[in-house]
Amino acid sequence: MKEEIIKAIPVFFSSALKFILGPISGYALRLHFVTTALSTIGGMMLSVVSFTYFGDWLRNKFFKRFFEKKESEPQKKWYSNFLKRYGLVGIALLTPIILTPIGGTILAVSLGKSKDKILIAMLISAVLFALAFTSAIYALGKLDLPDVLK
Repeated sequence: MKEEIIKAIPVFFSSALKFILGPISGYALRLHFVTTALSTIGGMMLSVVSFTYFGDWLRNKFFKRFFEKKESEPQKKWYSNFLKRYGLVGIALLTPIILTPIGGTILAVSLGKSKDKILIAMLISAVLFALAFTSAIYALGKLDLPDVLK
């Protein structure tokens, strides 16, 4: 039991940075399916909670020094149309697939939705995709590949 928890720590932190790394590293470490899924969910939610609650503080203390606002130019940002069309649900669904947990959370916070809604949407997304990705990786890992591919 203790070994399983110690092996789950890298899965937890790797999925906090990039979601797909959680199931891949969990399978590579030969963790139990449930441990891998829970560690992946926990890692993503660590990033989501951190940037949801401490994002303003980080922006004001650290990033404000480095990134001064330039005079506004009309810029077409790729995500502005996406945010208008799909909102928080779209961001939550794209976070595990394309965006990182950090990037998805920053976009979600920029919408101005309540922190509770962001956490719930991201948790649902994390659970769904953790189960899907972990299932797929564990199923594909058990395939008997030809010697050419090994």
